[in-house]
Amino acid sequence: MSKISVVLIEDHDLSRIGLCAALKQYEDVEVIDNAANGNDGLHKVKTHQPDVALVDIGLPDIDGIEVTQQLKQYQADQQDFKTKILMLTMHDSEDSVMAAFAAGADSYSLKDVSMDNLVQAIRNTHEGNAWIDPAIARIVLKQAQSSKATSTPVNVNISSTTEDDETQAITAVAEEYQQLIETYPLTDRELEVLELIVAGCSNADISKKLYITVGTVKTHVCHILNKLCADDRTQAAVRALRAGLVK
Repeated sequence: MSKISVVLIEDHDLSRIGLCAALKQYEDVEVIDNAANGNDGLHKVKTHQPDVALVDIGLPDIDGIEVTQQLKQYQADQQDFKTKILMLTMHDSEDSVMAAFAAGADSYSLKDVSMDNLVQAIRNTHEGNAWIDPAIARIVLKQAQSSKATSTPVNVNISSTTEDDETQAITAVAEEYQQLIETYPLTDRELEVLELIVAGCSNADISKKLYITVGTVKTHVCHILNKLCADDRTQAAVRALRAGLVK
C-alpha cells in the first residue's frame, strides 16, 4: 500500500515530536521530514515535494500564512509540484481563522482535533477533497454574513418568481468559480441547503429546519455537488465560502 508522504512544519518541539510519533501509528501515513520554522519548512517541502504539508499558522520567522502563500505561488510556477497544504491553527478567533482561510490552503483544521480526524483530514486532502474544520466553517460563515450586510460583496439578480425555481446570478468573490456559478446557478432552495451544509448540518437537520423530506434534501445536495463540481459536502462548503455563495 502506497503511503501518504507528509512534511510537518511546527515550531513547538513537543507538539512536533508528538505529532510525528502519533502519525507513525497509521499505516497509510509517513512523515518524511519536519521543520521548526517557516523558512526551513519551505525548503523541505520544495525538496521532498510530499503529498501533504501540515503547516502550523504560528511560526517564529515567517508564519504559516506566508508559507502557504509562497508554496501556492511556487505551485503556480512549477506545474509538477503537487503538494497539498493542510493548515493547522490553535486559534479559533475570527482574525486568525479568516487569515488562514484567505491564505489559500487546501484544507483547514484546528490543532486540538483528534488524531483520527486529523489523519482523515490528511487522507481527504491528499485525495483532492478539501477538509475544513466545522469551527472554522462557522467563523467564515459568520464573517461572510457580516460582510454581506455591510458591503454586499455578492451581486444577486432574481430571474424567476417561484420559490424553488428562482435562480441567483452571483458574482463570486473567488474568480476561479465565477464561470462555474454563472453557467450553473443555484436555486434559492439550493442556496438554503448549501448554507446549512456549511453550518455543519446533516441531511436530517436540514430536513427539519426547512420542513422538507430527507429524500428532497438528498436531491438538493446532489444538485449542489454537481453544480459546484464538488466531490463531497466538505468540498462544496469550502467552495461556497470562497465564492461568497452563503447568505
